[in-house]
Amino acid sequence: MNVKINIAIDGHSSCGKSTLGKAIAKKFGMRYIDTGAMYRAITFFCFEHKIIKDGEVDLRKLKLQLPNLNVSFRFNATSQESETILNGKNVELEIRSHKVSSFVSIISQIKAVREKLVVLQREIGKEKSVVMDGRDIGTKVFPNAELKFFITANAEIRAKRRFDEMDKTKVSLQQVLDNLSERDEKDTNREINPLKIAEDAIVIDNSDLLQEEQNNLIFEIIKKKIESYN
Repeated sequence: MNVKINIAIDGHSSCGKSTLGKAIAKKFGMRYIDTGAMYRAITFFCFEHKIIKDGEVDLRKLKLQLPNLNVSFRFNATSQESETILNGKNVELEIRSHKVSSFVSIISQIKAVREKLVVLQREIGKEKSVVMDGRDIGTKVFPNAELKFFITANAEIRAKRRFDEMDKTKVSLQQVLDNLSERDEKDTNREINPLKIAEDAIVIDNSDLLQEEQNNLIFEIIKKKIESYN
């Protein structure tokens, strides 16, 4: 299928945006870009290089390092998944830690970080046939995307989904819920490109939907949109 559109997926944390994005990419032969992984990679870099210390970000040091940071994606033929590459190193596992999750919203609020990544993301989208998920894709990165989805779900349900994927010996369900609530607050109220629903976005609340039900619903919408462009 010849796909001439870009698809923007925004929404709250742990709504399954990346899983949905990957499913769309596989179904329609598109490129999937996980922008959340890009912010996580920079957060991981900050921890590794002592830019985050005692809960504070050394902004001067971070801005000096940003020009030297490169975040890209590499397809793993064995797992059939894209992996996050930070300066040539595969950091896919490291960026999913609770430590990174607890600080990524703070890093994502930094203007210099967002400006750098938005430029990279827009470059990726120029060739079309891209599905990209994040917090400001439909409103900032791809404001002219042919299709925009906003994915949401009840906070308790989102926390349980995330908790089931984690090492339960290292974190509690309440900790995960608290982390998600804090991230929602920061994402929604940050000054730079806050999380909000684009005027032309299709809102999907998947609290009571099975993954297959959600995907089939969205696949049908995408199929009709693609057909209208071919």
